[in-house]
Amino acid sequence: MSKVYICTAIPYVNGNPHIGHAMDYLLSDAYARFRRSMGDEVRFQVGTDEHGNKVYSTAQKNGLPVEEYAAQNSQKFQDFIQKLNISYTDVIRTTDPEHVRRCQEIWTKLSPHIYAAEYDGWYCEGCERFITQKEYDETGGVCPDHQKPYERLTEKNYYLRISDFKDEIREQIESGKMTILPEFRKQEMLHLLEDTPDISISRPKKQLSWGVPVPGDDSQVMYVWLDALSNYITILGYPDQDISEFWPATAQFVGKDILRFHAITWPAILLGLGLPLPQNLVSHGHVLSNGQKMSKSLGNVIDPMEVVDRHGLEAFRYYFSRHIDTFVDSDFTWEKYDEAYNNELANDLGNLVQRLATLCNKNEVAGISECQNELDPEYVTLMSNFEFSKAFDYIWSGVRELNKDIDQAKPWELAKNGEIAKVQSVLKELVAKLVRVAHLLEPFLPDTALRICQIFGTDGVIQRPETPLFPKS
Repeated sequence: MSKVYICTAIPYVNGNPHIGHAMDYLLSDAYARFRRSMGDEVRFQVGTDEHGNKVYSTAQKNGLPVEEYAAQNSQKFQDFIQKLNISYTDVIRTTDPEHVRRCQEIWTKLSPHIYAAEYDGWYCEGCERFITQKEYDETGGVCPDHQKPYERLTEKNYYLRISDFKDEIREQIESGKMTILPEFRKQEMLHLLEDTPDISISRPKKQLSWGVPVPGDDSQVMYVWLDALSNYITILGYPDQDISEFWPATAQFVGKDILRFHAITWPAILLGLGLPLPQNLVSHGHVLSNGQKMSKSLGNVIDPMEVVDRHGLEAFRYYFSRHIDTFVDSDFTWEKYDEAYNNELANDLGNLVQRLATLCNKNEVAGISECQNELDPEYVTLMSNFEFSKAFDYIWSGVRELNKDIDQAKPWELAKNGEIAKVQSVLKELVAKLVRVAHLLEPFLPDTALRICQIFGTDGVIQRPETPLFPKS
């Protein structure tokens, strides 16, 4: 048994949960459930990032004290995570007093690599990020994500000397000690690393009052990314406790838009603290809406709760685990979603369960009271390599194969011919195969897997479900 630590990027609380957040949670949850099925002990972190100008300004616009606004929105995300049936073990808020104190101790430990200097350049408040002149020139001075011109800043900040760690970060990435997935993102990060300057890790309090105070300088507040990234280890008790039982993280799941912070800034912080880097950085793409990036200005933002309400949570988990590629941008439309639900979940799987249970009941076939937990080697390899959408395709090939097996075996004809023993033997074999498929499905569709095992894992004669798993819409 191994000890596994899984991390998700903590979202800002200045808005509502969106599809990108759901992808972080679904991918990490599938991996957590898979590792538990392998007998591993899993710690699984979620949380909220509650400091920074965006949170403060949005609270003001809403006429709320920032502490109250942060608490309300943090609860929204916790409710969202629970609604998605995410099997996390640890939750953190960056306004937690213990996190704030530990962040200040982390700053002190990093002090040999910190220096003060004046910053004169560009900044994007939407990204909470300083912009290099090269990026400014490439984008024409306008943020491509927020469609707003960059702001010119001149201010005194503290900097983390990234140059102290560049060679070691590069070596760890190239050697695979810290794996970045997919491969093309790894190459992007290595290219970015070459031109990455030392990073500002503070803002003047007059520019940013809502944040963690810098130790020894009341005029400065920690830059939100230093505060946010540190959550992955403060939640384990660092620096008060030895965290080596679960650190380095087995996997950190992030969207492609924040990968640079996790592949460059975060490793620099860890190396400055003398800690190992995470084993795997798993970067997923964006979910597109009708082929376009979702944006409020285009009016094409998909509310994840609306998707859940349409066909239920398991349908949501199915589509975004299987039809949204693990690593690259993928498209969502309501038409595709409805088609996947009706033709695949309802027809391929739901109808299979209903047919097989009906045949078993008619022929008095008993369930499998002791289900085997054997996992197919090919499936284990795909899941271990974070190839979740491919692993789901592999599972679904088993679902479709079972449907073909029933059609080819024709148990109803065997029963008509009076071959009862053969009918029961054939159906028992089909049931055993379906239960094995259910075990493979569990990381993705835990409620569906449980229901299949309940139907076919009975000690007595298998009963036909009163309601189908997935009623056609």
